Amino acid sequence: MAGHSKWANIQHRKGRQDAARSKLFSKLAKEITVAAKMGDPDPDKNPRLRLSVKEAKSNSVPKDVIDRAIKKSQAGDGEDFEEIRYEGYGPNGVAVIVEAMTDNRNRTASNVRSTFSKNGGNLGETGSVGFMFERKGEVVYPASVGDADTVMMAAIEAGAEDVESSEDGHVIYCADTDLNDVSGVLESELGESESTKLIWKPTTTTEMDLESMQKLMKLIDALEDDDDVQRVTTNFEASDEVMDQL
Repeated sequence: MAGHSKWANIQHRKGRQDAARSKLFSKLAKEITVAAKMGDPDPDKNPRLRLSVKEAKSNSVPKDVIDRAIKKSQAGDGEDFEEIRYEGYGPNGVAVIVEAMTDNRNRTASNVRSTFSKNGGNLGETGSVGFMFERKGEVVYPASVGDADTVMMAAIEAGAEDVESSEDGHVIYCADTDLNDVSGVLESELGESESTKLIWKPTTTTEMDLESMQKLMKLIDALEDDDDVQRVTTNFEASDEVMDQL
């Protein structure tokens, strides 16, 4: 299984912790506010907002928090947030993409650079690792939704590019610009997804041993602890044995 999926599983386990959950809610709410500010406050008329709300719901964000985030956009909040992407290297030369949303570019850049250097990594220039990833839409369904052939047929019908099916579930990939349309067709065929979002999908991976993975986890935890950081993606690959020891 690709490193991205394994990291998603780690995040899922971490997400059960109250502190991490509260921080995740805050970040998802910020994304909703900015998406609503940039377009229509009606999710049906604003594809980015629709996907943001969908992702928030899949992470069990309460409806009142979602509604409050949308209302904040109409009150003038969220207009000063700027989206920035940072790229760098972590332990063992693993590629790291950090997506941030900030109202103070200098503060965020300084914090991200410091976090990299304190945790065995270094911040690079824009484009330094981006070529190792592709921007894709990702739709995740549980295994219970159907067998691999059923999901594959639905994905083809929806215009998706690829499907990865395993005992853990089905991960469907599409062009980033097609995510809203593809997810809509999939919903009509398979029902509500577990997750629908834009991702950075690694095209090349870096093998990690246990020590390197422990250092990488420390770096990612520190980056995600920053309120300005929305999400962190890496291109690690690790054996099941290493993952079980984390």
